[in-house]
Amino acid sequence: MNVLDLVRDDLRSFSGYSSARREFDAVMAAADLWLNANESPYPNPADQSGSQRRYPEPQPAALRQAMATLYDVDPSQLLLGRGSDEGIDLLVRALCRPGRDAVVVCPPVFGMYAVSARLQGAPLLEVSLKDAAEGFGCDLDEVSDRARRGSAKLVFLCSPANPTGQSLRPDDVAALAATLAGRALLVVDEAYIEFSDQPSCVRLLERHANLVILRTLSKAHGLAATRVGAVLAAPALINVLRNCQAPYPLPQASVSLAHDALTDTSQSITRQRVAMIRAERERLAGSLAALPGVRRVYPGGGNFLLVRFSAADRALAHLLAAGIVVRDVRGMPQLGDALRISVGSESQNRRLEAALGEVAA
Repeated sequence: MNVLDLVRDDLRSFSGYSSARREFDAVMAAADLWLNANESPYPNPADQSGSQRRYPEPQPAALRQAMATLYDVDPSQLLLGRGSDEGIDLLVRALCRPGRDAVVVCPPVFGMYAVSARLQGAPLLEVSLKDAAEGFGCDLDEVSDRARRGSAKLVFLCSPANPTGQSLRPDDVAALAATLAGRALLVVDEAYIEFSDQPSCVRLLERHANLVILRTLSKAHGLAATRVGAVLAAPALINVLRNCQAPYPLPQASVSLAHDALTDTSQSITRQRVAMIRAERERLAGSLAALPGVRRVYPGGGNFLLVRFSAADRALAHLLAAGIVVRDVRGMPQLGDALRISVGSESQNRRLEAALGEVAA
């Protein structure tokens, strides 16, 4: 299949905005006088380095290569953007004609998929997760059937899922991608994959042109404020998304910090910290499950736990009074008694446990 057949026909040859940096990007490194972008010849007094007066590279080559190496793809398969959120928005805008092409989601799940669909006027089709003894799960056959019957162009899956925690097996993702070939793109959001026992689905990209993977430096790499994420997909689709993207998506300060975060030394420390969070997640899950006011702690593959309470309102109020903020997910489908709790350091988690212990006291 040609993945461009799934793109809106009015955008397949859309060239987007040709910024001053993009137009001559290949030759600008050799030039020593840049007068093409109406930039100030003087740095701002607050800019001690003098580097902020120029526009950044639209797709900074060094960072793009570093992230391609990190995710084991070719740079042509990667688009840098503002976290995963921009990738979600670009995909919906590039594939869905308002009022016609639908988006499939599996609630309860990360809300930005539905938000982007609504902003684009794309019909939203829902396949609810099933709550079972082993945790939440997704009926992928039902997802495929719903996408087919509803004329969906995009199917969003989250692995590990936020806020429910379950992960998808790559073999199951491959089977669904094959079923959807020629009909829809399958987008797997792997924002939390570093914390999961399941491997990334990145190796499937070569065999499934309609598969897209979202990654981010916000979670495991601890760069939430830097807002650097990536879309991994077929090069032809990456080119389309780039032409739909804002001219300068990443500030130079974010680019520099992200590049430094991907050195061998930084990555070694990150891997150690991920291992610590995974171990603490399991310890915390057991500790919370033993508290009288806790009804259920779901097994999780992310850096968080989904917890059901006998009195979630009381638990939340007590935590807030103790200066502890957790995520209130009671407004999501099937989660009227649940809170999502990020896994902190051991000392932070001990403080959380003590506060929740007081609720039942």
